[in-house]
Amino acid sequence: MNTLNQVGHPSPRIDAQKRVTGTATYTGDIRLPGMLYARVLRSPHAHARIRRIDVSRAQALPGVKAILTRENCDVVWGSGDTRNKRYLFNNPVRFAGDAVAAVAAMDRHTAEEATRLIEVDYGTLPFVLDPEDALKPGAVEIQPGGNHSPNNQGARQPEVYRRGNIEEGLRAADQVFEDHYTSAHINNAQLEPRVSIAQWEGDKLTVYASTQGISNCHTEIARDLKLAPENVRVICQFMGGGFGNKNQCHDFDLMAAMLAKQTGAPVKLEFTRKEDFLAVHGRWPTKQYYKVGVKRDGTLTAIQLRGYSGMGPYRKGSGGIAGIEIYQCPHVERSVTQAYTNMAVSANLRGPDYPQGVFGIESLMDDIAYSLNMDPVDFRLKNMTRKFNDQTPYTSIGLEDCIRRGAEAFEWKKRWHAPGVGFGPVKRGAGMAMGSFFSSLGRSSAVIDLDSRGMYHVHVGVTDIGTAAKTTMALIAAEELGVPLEKIDVIWGDTGRCPYSVGESGSRTTTHTGYAVVQAAKDLKRQIAEKGLPQGDQMLTAAANTNPTVQNAARYSFVAHFAEVEVDIELGHVKVVKYVAAHDSGRVVNPLTATSQVKGGAIMGIGMALHEELLYDKQTGLPLTAGYYGARVMTHLDAPEIEVHWIETEDPYGPFGAKTLGEPTIIPSVAAVANAIYNAIGKRVKDLPITRDKILAVLA
Repeated sequence: MNTLNQVGHPSPRIDAQKRVTGTATYTGDIRLPGMLYARVLRSPHAHARIRRIDVSRAQALPGVKAILTRENCDVVWGSGDTRNKRYLFNNPVRFAGDAVAAVAAMDRHTAEEATRLIEVDYGTLPFVLDPEDALKPGAVEIQPGGNHSPNNQGARQPEVYRRGNIEEGLRAADQVFEDHYTSAHINNAQLEPRVSIAQWEGDKLTVYASTQGISNCHTEIARDLKLAPENVRVICQFMGGGFGNKNQCHDFDLMAAMLAKQTGAPVKLEFTRKEDFLAVHGRWPTKQYYKVGVKRDGTLTAIQLRGYSGMGPYRKGSGGIAGIEIYQCPHVERSVTQAYTNMAVSANLRGPDYPQGVFGIESLMDDIAYSLNMDPVDFRLKNMTRKFNDQTPYTSIGLEDCIRRGAEAFEWKKRWHAPGVGFGPVKRGAGMAMGSFFSSLGRSSAVIDLDSRGMYHVHVGVTDIGTAAKTTMALIAAEELGVPLEKIDVIWGDTGRCPYSVGESGSRTTTHTGYAVVQAAKDLKRQIAEKGLPQGDQMLTAAANTNPTVQNAARYSFVAHFAEVEVDIELGHVKVVKYVAAHDSGRVVNPLTATSQVKGGAIMGIGMALHEELLYDKQTGLPLTAGYYGARVMTHLDAPEIEVHWIETEDPYGPFGAKTLGEPTIIPSVAAVANAIYNAIGKRVKDLPITRDKILAVLA
């Protein structure tokens, strides 16, 4: 791959100094004159009808300025449910944590005290937590029409993909393997709290949001509050993580706006950590049933998946279960049913459809390889995808190199062994898994101004959730313009000053907005060639509104991860002692922050594999482990050293051939750790997370 001047070289973040010195202004740091503080009252029941709300005692509390309930606020939160009408305050309440009322007061303590003074008469209803149980006859109806969430066409039927004939493929097999796996609801657990500040000036609304996407947040606030788009402004200058559940308008944005409108003062609404885990969506739990047919030589003949995803009581995400597409196979059938339950809402979390699905299929493929006396690496090299869905060529594919170079760096042949061998209470095992993620192209915009001082002002609607997106845009602009990085000034995070950007989700910022930056830079270079450099007060301006597509090909990033673990078979404790990640993300724009992304994603996956779960009491329907400590989110003390290797493939699309990076980093990590545990102890744990009690149970 040819060497470029700016892109491809390790570069510190352009906002690094402000972040590390504490001078960066996050949404929670903003203080506006006369600002009020808001708190939310939430349902203590998994499912209940609200018979009466009495707010009189709360309203009489000195310092209380406004109280919202369903009785005086019927705003629909459009992005809170894509299938049903979801209000800011719903009746019935459908999960423990569903919002019942919001209070604005002079200070936080008064607002919290006021929520305790609100009297609510609940009529409790039956509840259901398991997605399969929710679909059984006689289950309580959570949404009108039943618990089978409809598809985009409104049909209440599984979402099915087929190629070939599954029965024919199973008949052609020498062996058929069947197994089932489950994954748990986990939270995004980002560092920055949920917070929104709303301020009205006449009929114009400004929202200081903690959002992954100012453009999406802006559009949805205007829609839900029935405002003209030009009367809404969304600002997010610094942002502290989101991992998929902040690229929208959230209910707390709308609540803050409605409270601010009612009181005539700015209102700040901030969630507690417990609310963060209950009231904002996490990853959907799944139940997965597989049948896989295989020849004696290891050739796959059939893959069948029947899956169930628990969406909570509102449909915000796809509920998909992905992973089988990483294998080439002539006969495939995938059927996934999304079910409403009375758990916390489920939707996007890094690599939304993938880590749980890859855990299932890669666990089974590992068992198949062992049963055939094949090295798991060789089995995957034999059966890995060569074309998307065995039909469409990839624009570029580095999967084989990811597997081979990752295995070499990991010293696979040295570390891998027959399952369960070894003596003593601590056993070592090696495991691997592979994955892919769609590297899409699509709509975005960029504006570049050049002043007479030779500074290039790049206006992009990106937010930075830890991926160094602002720095990436600067590097891309500097590369295309042929100027030093210090000549680039990036303007971001304000819909009043920035054009549309897709938002930090789906790993689309580099491929979408980065491409728009390249096109705007090309336009600016043409203007310079025609008009010369600006003089005095002159300014040259170039804008690009782009929407590129890929024709007759599939564009994907690829990844293979390798893990070695130590398992104490007396205590059930697992420690990851070696970890290697090999990634094909096309050209890497900034290796410094890209490497950090891989490490962060892998650590999230290790936590999903070993620790994290929002546990529920099956008798009461109440959550038991909401919060960092209860969910056992990974800390620095838990994190292993992670070795990252780049497989830089030449890709004809995207800015300088860059492909998706952030999402794939978590995709194979759960399965790699699970397979390493199996290799260590010779017993398979099929339910996430793989906690000590489950390890001791399979060893008993």
